[in-house]
Amino acid sequence: MDSTSPDSEPGSDQRSDPGSDPGLAAPREAEAAPAAQSAAPGGPAIYFDGLSNRRQNVMIGFANQLVMRSADNFVSWPYEDIRRVDGPSGTLRVSCLSASPLARLEIRDAALSAELIARCGHIDQHRLTRGGIARIIGWSVAAAASIIAVVLVVIPFAAERLTPLVPPAMEKHLGEAAVVQIHSLFGDKECSAAAGQAAFAKLVTALRRPADLDDGIGSEVLDTPIPNAFALPGGRFFLFRGLLDKANDPDEVAGVLAHELGHLKHRDNLRQLIHNGSSSFLIGLLFGDITGAGAAVFASRSMINASYSREAEEAADSFAIEVMHKLGRPTRPMGELLFRITGKEAGKQPALWSSHPLTEDRLARMRAADRPASGPPLLSAEEWKALKGICR
Repeated sequence: MDSTSPDSEPGSDQRSDPGSDPGLAAPREAEAAPAAQSAAPGGPAIYFDGLSNRRQNVMIGFANQLVMRSADNFVSWPYEDIRRVDGPSGTLRVSCLSASPLARLEIRDAALSAELIARCGHIDQHRLTRGGIARIIGWSVAAAASIIAVVLVVIPFAAERLTPLVPPAMEKHLGEAAVVQIHSLFGDKECSAAAGQAAFAKLVTALRRPADLDDGIGSEVLDTPIPNAFALPGGRFFLFRGLLDKANDPDEVAGVLAHELGHLKHRDNLRQLIHNGSSSFLIGLLFGDITGAGAAVFASRSMINASYSREAEEAADSFAIEVMHKLGRPTRPMGELLFRITGKEAGKQPALWSSHPLTEDRLARMRAADRPASGPPLLSAEEWKALKGICR
């Protein structure tokens, strides 16, 4: 701690105690200025020097400057440099621009606080020069631009490279976590009519074999009016009642499910989950979610309305066409159902691939690939009726 002798010249400093704390500002003589403010009674306060976590009980006084004295230390702060900082209720906490950046003084006496505030003309003026403001804005813009660049460029590239490296066990675990979010979002409205369940299981099994997918695939029909179907990482896919309501025959539903199985086979859903989870985490950092707690929820829910790339959609179309050909079933019905859902008849309700509507060239491709039925019906008329009524 610096100490000033009564006989020293203004601006000079001497050590009062060789073992005192470093970093405290040298005192400025109260009697040196003719225009000095009148002295006022002081009182107790708590001082932190900003160099250690030790609290020091001091007596403050009001002269030309705010002075702080303890048994062996003396500190003075110019009133014009004192600024208010956030503190607990009932406590005035201040810092000093010309002292250590972390130095603080806490005053709990209301009268002392009022006296200090009255003497400090700039106590609530946090000085930011025009250059300082420009630097803050510049760094903020640069940080935001960096995060946007990562979201738009780095994350898609990383997701593409990371997807093949994810082991099946981890992929299944990610899918199970997403299932929890899906059930939470839709309230566990699983359709469970026995005859409908049997018909749905038969349809899934018929599609799974030519798709070369193992029998560990899980499937559910959810009682929600949204016309949708989507797959999750790890071999789980969902069909919504809204899509069944719009379908006219089993081939239409089978084609859509085969398309989703294509995304599953190509691990598009895992790639999308990695992309969305990473993006939402970084965007959370940008807007205040520093823990990234919402990233997993956002990523899982985004799978409901996933926006795959054009290449991924075309590959899933090709997969579905191939599966339907192997089953000896037409591909045109798939395109017609998708067109009813995403095309002119879609309306305003959220729908399958609403962010990637069925394009005319995709529809034309499904029609061009269409062949007359050469295989047995995927479901009998009775089974189709049961599937349509699975949620009743």
